[in-house]
Amino acid sequence: MSDYDALIIGAGHNGLTCAAYLAMNGLRVKVVDRRKVVGGAAVTEEFHPGFRNSVAAYTVSLLNPKVIADLQLHRHGLRIVERRAQNFLPAPDGRYLLTGDGRTHQSIAKFSERDALQIDEFNRELETIADVLRAFVLRAPPNIVEGFGLHAIREAINAAGTANILRRLTLESQRILLDLFTRSAGDMLDDRFESDLVKALFGFDAIVGNYASPYAAGSAYVMLHHAFGEVNGRKGLWGHAIGGMGAITQAMAAAARAHGAQIETDAGVREVVVENDRAIGVILDNGETVRASYIVSGVNPKLLYTGLIPADALPKPFLDRITNWRNGSGTFRMNVALSALPSFKALPGPGDHLTAGIILAPSLGYMDRAWLDARQHGWSREPVVEVLIPSTLDNSLAPSGKHVASLFCQHVAPQLPGGRSWDDHRDEVADLMIATVDRYAPGFARSVIERQVLSPLDLEREFGLLGGDIFHGALSLNQLFSARPMLGHADYRGPLKGLYHCGSGAHPGGGVTGAPGHNAAQVILKDHQGLFT
Repeated sequence: MSDYDALIIGAGHNGLTCAAYLAMNGLRVKVVDRRKVVGGAAVTEEFHPGFRNSVAAYTVSLLNPKVIADLQLHRHGLRIVERRAQNFLPAPDGRYLLTGDGRTHQSIAKFSERDALQIDEFNRELETIADVLRAFVLRAPPNIVEGFGLHAIREAINAAGTANILRRLTLESQRILLDLFTRSAGDMLDDRFESDLVKALFGFDAIVGNYASPYAAGSAYVMLHHAFGEVNGRKGLWGHAIGGMGAITQAMAAAARAHGAQIETDAGVREVVVENDRAIGVILDNGETVRASYIVSGVNPKLLYTGLIPADALPKPFLDRITNWRNGSGTFRMNVALSALPSFKALPGPGDHLTAGIILAPSLGYMDRAWLDARQHGWSREPVVEVLIPSTLDNSLAPSGKHVASLFCQHVAPQLPGGRSWDDHRDEVADLMIATVDRYAPGFARSVIERQVLSPLDLEREFGLLGGDIFHGALSLNQLFSARPMLGHADYRGPLKGLYHCGSGAHPGGGVTGAPGHNAAQVILKDHQGLFT
């Protein structure tokens, strides 16, 4: 007899979401995680005495409202506040773009009256498509199956439902959708706007966590992916979880435990046990074996299949393909303790712009060169940096009068060329990132009391993000929707009976959404009820 109905590998936000849904439906659930705290990459930790910050994931928008409501996360302590301004883009020449309620039009018009007229139509187009695609977020995509039978009938019905959702789009919107899935963000933005900073505003979303140029085919979808979000019922906004991103996962863990789920930290998985082509348990790092009817993985698919499952237990074509699962975000992550707020040359002093996402990348060409430089050199000598100062919205993160900032930096190579190690270049690149901010906000470097630095290698070692990939796999066309993580396995079921995917390597992909965890739980519950076993 199994020790549990479901054993979930990884206490990240998706694993916890899956655990909560399964437990609230009466299943005996255990979650194990190799780190000493729950949350995966969505955690808040003290990195210098008195200074706490969201260590890896650092901002809120994509967290699905149904997940928030179903798990009653607000009841478990979650509170999300909106940024007082949405984005601030300073330019080297002293001009700036500031977006948010009552700000966007006036700010854009300083650069281009034409762009100010275009912005509403462009946002409406994105929102129209995002509204329709939101219907796909909390459902399994059509899964490709061989032969004819019950599974094929199920997927035919699913495909028909997908087609019905897409019929909500007008023909012109379907054309735009095709562009967004296949074209580059740079080309689309060049077609629409004339101001560099306006293009950079949207172009940044196309390269967040995406080791690519904004002119790479498919980068427009990454831009769209970041348009799905909302904060407190208001679409398209970004916000902050009071207490940092760990407040989200602590609330999720509380919800799961309230329904009886067990969560064990400092319990890494050494191997998934397979018998007769079925996953039946796991062996922990301490040698303990835990058996369950359903083994549910929240880790990167490549890590699962090449690191935790014996190769001879997997079909060779599957293993060959998953070995080439593409990872790498081009991300270098820093948290800094500050003695004072930065003052930007373009907009000196305090103000709502310091609550915004501060994007230091003044043009698409700048972003393109950053990527090219990283591919050749290992990191861009003129990097893209987003600065977020959450202590402007949350005084629980730093001592009075002091602040913390997140630096989300790109582009850096997931693996350095020439066999070099990130361990040998971490501090050199960290100095460059600080200096980059200092060019826009003189005195920033002097205000840094302490810093926490996470190279792609550190992100991999600490959080299991292979190549530093924040999405558990690139959001490219061959790794999306019915192909995530692979054609034939988009239904959250792995190639072994009893094995399921609930992490960001499953549809709909990365970001702190909770959607893969929600969707996997629904599939497991159907199988548990004997509908499609």
